[in-house]
Amino acid sequence: MALSVVILAAGKGTRMQSSLPKVLHPIGGVPMVQRIINTVNELGADAINLVYGHGAELLQKTIQEDNLNWCLQAEQLGTGHAVKQATPFIQPEDDVLVLVGDAPLIKSETLAQLQAVKQTADVALLTVNLDDPTGMGRIIRDASGENITAIVEHKDASDTQRAIQEINTGVMILNGSDLLGWLDGLENNNAQGEFYLTDVIAMAANAGKTIRSAQPASAVEVEGVNNRVHLSKLERAFQLEQAHHAMLAGATLADPARFDVRGELTVGNDVTIDVNCVFEGKVTIGNNVKIGPNCILQNCQIADGAVIEANSIIQEALVGEACQVGPYARLRPGSVLETKAKVGNFVEMKKSTLGEGAKANHLTYLGDATVGANANIGAGTITCNYDGVNKSATVIGANAFIGSNSALVAPVNIGAMATVGAGSVVTKDVDDDALAIARAKQRQMTGWERPTKK
Repeated sequence: MALSVVILAAGKGTRMQSSLPKVLHPIGGVPMVQRIINTVNELGADAINLVYGHGAELLQKTIQEDNLNWCLQAEQLGTGHAVKQATPFIQPEDDVLVLVGDAPLIKSETLAQLQAVKQTADVALLTVNLDDPTGMGRIIRDASGENITAIVEHKDASDTQRAIQEINTGVMILNGSDLLGWLDGLENNNAQGEFYLTDVIAMAANAGKTIRSAQPASAVEVEGVNNRVHLSKLERAFQLEQAHHAMLAGATLADPARFDVRGELTVGNDVTIDVNCVFEGKVTIGNNVKIGPNCILQNCQIADGAVIEANSIIQEALVGEACQVGPYARLRPGSVLETKAKVGNFVEMKKSTLGEGAKANHLTYLGDATVGANANIGAGTITCNYDGVNKSATVIGANAFIGSNSALVAPVNIGAMATVGAGSVVTKDVDDDALAIARAKQRQMTGWERPTKK
């Protein structure tokens, strides 16, 4: 039986105080609604129907999925009306999973559990027990406690019903044929003049349908976002879960509350991560790696035994075994550090390779450069790789020594074992084993008039 998913994402989210549609606000660096789409894709959904309204153009620009049907809800007339916008894409033989677009932490395991319940019932409803269910629709069950007979809204509930702690989450699976019929029968004779999807539960019960429930492992899975306070709460819940994954995989975190993953992080054994580190995109960290505080790692690979010192940024780069980076270093896209290479404080690399055992200890820029094994790059050295129009390469041979405050004007080759004297501006190739000194001759003048303050 095909699984058709309806995600309700048409609301404006006024309480977010934002021009960005609520469902595009990120959790873990991913828009909320995209996170939900990713989850149902894990289930193998045959079709995903996204009911949208506010911020349509931005939504369609941001969310791009091959099996996504866009269902416009031009007027927001309630949840039942929203689901009805997806009916052209729902077949009677489908199982239809309805989700809300602002509850981004729902897990595929929970939805799979709900699917299993649906195999024993006509309607499967996801419910949760809350310590304080004030304002929420209460779940009413029959004498056996197994079957659901109704959902009563808080304002309509009796004192006895208000004592019930089990509430409706808005997530359900129904037969397509039943849902299509019940949607046609919805009425809006209520104070808000809206068509409520919850009314189909009463219809199902009146029709003698079996309604059963599943519950998530944690209530946070079904918590919705109404404002930025809620958004922050769910962000921290998500990040704490990522921290637990990292620790169970072999990482020691100085403080799990100051740890952020905004993508996919893979860690090896005996990894140590200090506070305020951010991991974006796909990041792979090997065994015995140490990462200092306040580092940002984006789409990079860190090999075994590497040390990333404080306040370093690594973007789309490869750091080899036993390398040392930082503090205050920046590896930009295309940077490669081979085994035991070292970049120190205030060193920036872009599209460059630092060979095995090579060092650039401080205050250096290496752009479009290849540095051979065991070469030593002195403080203040830069590769002048851009002439205002084109980028050119610098090649530095193995065991070369580049003196402090040198400028290597690309394209240029520095031979193996060559030495460049401090303060040189090198514009021509330097042979193997040669010494190159390219600086103005020092002059000393006597009797010159020292400037005075005016």
